[in-house]
Amino acid sequence: MPKAYWVSCYRSIKDPERLAEYAKLAGPAIQAGGGRFLARGMPDKVYEQGLMQRTVIVEFDSLATAHKVHDGPGYQQALAVLGDAVERDFRIIEGVA
Repeated sequence: MPKAYWVSCYRSIKDPERLAEYAKLAGPAIQAGGGRFLARGMPDKVYEQGLMQRTVIVEFDSLATAHKVHDGPGYQQALAVLGDAVERDFRIIEGVA
């Protein structure tokens, strides 16, 4: 069964304090659901049409697990705290193998 990935690219961070509060809730909710942080931070370098923006990649064992964690109460509570503190591109994608 292919793994699944959350990919978040932060276009702008309007309220770093709320982002920090979100992270305090989101991290444990993600890890409790089996998510593993593979990368998070600013790019070292960007190429082609790449944007210099914070990126977070989280791996899950399956799409079903990735969706369950996102839609679960722990992560939804974190999202409520985050509100409009950031503008980001968030997607869940299936791995190739």
